[in-house]
Amino acid sequence: MPHNHEPIARLGGAVKRYGQLTALDGADLQLQRGELLALLGPNGAGKTTAIGLLLGLIRADAGTVELFGQDPQRIEARRRIGVMLQNAELPPTLRVGELLRLTASYYPAPRTLAETAELAGVSDLLKRSYAKLSGGQQRRVQFALALCGRPELLFLDEPTVGMDIEARQKLWTAIRQLLAEGCSVLLTTHYLEEAEALADRVCVMTHGRMIHEGTVEELRARVALKRIRCLSTLSIDTVRGWPEVNEVRRENERLHITAAEAEVVVRRLLGADLQLRELEVQRAGLAEAFTELTRDADEASDTNQREAA
Repeated sequence: MPHNHEPIARLGGAVKRYGQLTALDGADLQLQRGELLALLGPNGAGKTTAIGLLLGLIRADAGTVELFGQDPQRIEARRRIGVMLQNAELPPTLRVGELLRLTASYYPAPRTLAETAELAGVSDLLKRSYAKLSGGQQRRVQFALALCGRPELLFLDEPTVGMDIEARQKLWTAIRQLLAEGCSVLLTTHYLEEAEALADRVCVMTHGRMIHEGTVEELRARVALKRIRCLSTLSIDTVRGWPEVNEVRRENERLHITAAEAEVVVRRLLGADLQLRELEVQRAGLAEAFTELTRDADEASDTNQREAA
């Protein structure tokens, strides 16, 4: 998705240390208006710290942090955002409708209660107290609170944790509606299929640095591996012995092969099994791309540490 405007949220060479630990090490990030940027990375990569800086909850030790071109702690900037963090402490005795009305009152032009409840899928919960909701229901309410102020920028930190598949799909639909209305979204998630389904761009973090940024397709293109599936009578040991094959397994009669040189493997399969059927070749998914990128970064970091020692 092309954008020609100034970013609405930006980290420029941001550094954040906690004693001897460097949580962010010169991180660069830009979020454009109307897009969904998925921030991916293993635990401890620095995702939560990056969000904390952009929300103005913590201060950077060095570098630049901007929200709508302003200091993130300015009230003018904060009134334009909605936030759904991993952990939320809300008054347990208040009913959901009361929580929504209270939160909406902090914003200059909030959504109506009915609109918010419908969009977030909590219309059936409005009269129930927050403490009596299940974990998944509480996450839906937290999502409703994040969008009730009609934000221009929505921060969603692991939003679907604790939700069942149906609730997750409904939340995805609501996010797409918000994007269609022009809202921007910064999403962190451990569900890579969530980023694959929603993101305009993905940014992969590890060790406090951004190691890749681009579309899902661009991230996949960074990985040479391809997946081959077919119905074959060949044994796993035979295929595993081919030098081009990285991994092979069998499910029922179907072989599942991962290989960097897929074309060579396909020619071998066709030559070795004249009864080969239902041959499929796919590029690596986001999960494989993410795993390979972070593994390469970890190996590079280990090498640098050994050389420094």
